[in-house]
Amino acid sequence: MSQLPTVVDVGRVAGVSRQTVSNVLNSPGLVKPATRERVEAAIAQLGYRPHASARRLRTQKSSTLGIRLDPMQNGISGAVLDRFLHALTEKADQRGLRVMLFTALDPEDEIRQFKRLRDGADVDAFVLTATFHGDPRTEWLIENNVPFVTFGRPWGIDDMNDPRHLWVDVDGWSGLHEATGHLLGEGRLRIAYLGWPRPSGTGDDRRRGWRDAMESDGRLSAAELDALDLSTVDGVAQGREALQALLDSGTPVDAVVCASDSLALGALLAVGADIPVIGYDNTPVAEAVGLSSVEQPLDEVAAGALELLLGPTGGEIVGWSSSSTDPRHRLVTPHLVMRERSAITGVR
Repeated sequence: MSQLPTVVDVGRVAGVSRQTVSNVLNSPGLVKPATRERVEAAIAQLGYRPHASARRLRTQKSSTLGIRLDPMQNGISGAVLDRFLHALTEKADQRGLRVMLFTALDPEDEIRQFKRLRDGADVDAFVLTATFHGDPRTEWLIENNVPFVTFGRPWGIDDMNDPRHLWVDVDGWSGLHEATGHLLGEGRLRIAYLGWPRPSGTGDDRRRGWRDAMESDGRLSAAELDALDLSTVDGVAQGREALQALLDSGTPVDAVVCASDSLALGALLAVGADIPVIGYDNTPVAEAVGLSSVEQPLDEVAAGALELLLGPTGGEIVGWSSSSTDPRHRLVTPHLVMRERSAITGVR
C-alpha cells in the first residue's frame, strides 16, 4: 500500500464499517469484544494511526498527557525516570498523543500545576511518578475527577484496586528476591541489604524481597539479619560510608544487594573486588562498570500506563469509563542482569 492506511482500509480488512472502526478508536465500550478484537488486529496489521489534528478538532480534546519533569538528579538514579519518559513519549506518539512536560517545586506546587493545566484544557490526563505514603497529588486528582495513572503504587492505601487510581509498578520484591536467591545459590551466606530509610514504599518493598529470601534460606537468625540490614539516603558516597561502617564493625559480609545502582556503586568502592554486589535499575553506569543489577522493563511500564488510560488501542481516555471489574493496575516483573565486574570497581 503506497499511501498511509485509512479508517476505510481498516474496515475493509476487519470486515466492518467505517463507523465501527471509529467506535473502536473513540468509544470501544460500544463495540462487541469479538468485533473490537478484529478491528484491533487490522489496525496492528496495517500500522494505522489516527489523524491526531482531526481528532482534536472533532472531540474538543487536547490529545495531550501531562507529566512533571523531575528536578535534575545525579547521573545514576536520575536516568531511570528519563528512560521512562522517553518510552512514554514514544508510545504515546504511536497513539497520536502528545506529552506535555511541566516543572514543580514540590507536591503542592505540582497540584497547582494540575489545576492550571486542567482549567486551561491543556491536557486530558496526567501521568505521575515517584508516589509515596500519603501522596496528596493523587487525592487531589481523585477529588477533582481528573483522570490519571501513576508509575508507582498508592503506598499506604489499603485498597490498591481503587478504580479511580490507575497504577503501574515494577515488582521490587520480586527483583530483590531473585537477586538474593542468586547469591544464596552461589554459596553466599551473609548477604547484606543496603537501602533507604523507612518508610519508603519502593525501598521497603525491595527490602522485603531480600528479607524473605534470607528467612526462607534459614541459616541466619533474625538478629543476624537485622545487623545486615542497612539504611541510608541515596547516593554513591552515602552507600560507601554505610557499608564501610558495617565492615569496620567486624560484621562479616559475603555479598550485598542494594535498592539502587547509586548505593551499589558506593558498596563496590567499600568492599573491593572480592565481594559481589547487585544494584537495582540497571542504569548506564551499571553497564559501564560491570555492575550486576535488576532491570526495570520501562517500555512495558509505559505501555501498561497508556493501556490503563486509553484501552488496548486508540487515543481517547477510557480508563474511568471502563467496567470497575477490569484490572486497575499492572505489576511488572523485573529481571536480573549479571555481569563481570570491570577493573574500575576494584578501587578502594
